[in-house]
Amino acid sequence: MKEKFRKFLPVVVDIETGGFNPVTDAILEIAITLIDYDKSFSVGKTFRHHITPFKGLNVSDESLEFTGINLNHPLRNAVDEKEALKSLFDEINKHKNKYECSRAILVGHNAHFDLGFLNESLKRNNIKKSPFHPFSVFDTVSIGGIFTGQTVLARVAQELGFEYENDLAHSAAYDSEITAKVFCKILNEIS
Repeated sequence: MKEKFRKFLPVVVDIETGGFNPVTDAILEIAITLIDYDKSFSVGKTFRHHITPFKGLNVSDESLEFTGINLNHPLRNAVDEKEALKSLFDEINKHKNKYECSRAILVGHNAHFDLGFLNESLKRNNIKKSPFHPFSVFDTVSIGGIFTGQTVLARVAQELGFEYENDLAHSAAYDSEITAKVFCKILNEIS
C-alpha cells in the first residue's frame, strides 16, 4: 500500500450533515471505511458514529428529511464530534501503521464536501493532529465519471455491477461502504 500512493493511506469518509455549510451546519453522522491491500484493493472494516449536533450549529428540516435521520431516536446513541473523531482517528492510525503509511488521504463521493466538514470540526474541537492530508483527496465523482460516464453514486455503483439500496442511502455507513466498493473496483481495474 505504501508504494501505491506515496505513503498515503486511502480512507473512505462519509459525513451526513444538517446543511451544506461546514461552518454553520452540524455533522449528524460520520463513517469511515478502511481500504486493505494484498495484491489488489479490498474493502476493509467500517466504523461509524451518530453525532450529537455541536451546540450553536444548524440542522435544517430539509436535511433531516433528505437523510432520514431522527435525532431523537432512542437507539441513536449519539456522541460528540470530538469523541467520534478521536475514536475514528485511532482506527485510522492503527491501519496507517499496519501499511507503513505516513498520512491518510480522504476518499469520498464529493470528497471536498466531507473534507470541508471534517476540517471545520477539527477547528471547533481544537484538534491539532489529524491523520488526513488537509486538502488532497481522491474523489469518486471524478474517478467514477471518467471510468463509467456517471457521477451519481447510485449510478456509478450500478455501472460497476453493484446493487444499490436506495432505502439505505444517506446513511454514512452505507454510503461509505458503497464508495469503498466503487473505489476498490476502479483501482483494481486500472492497476
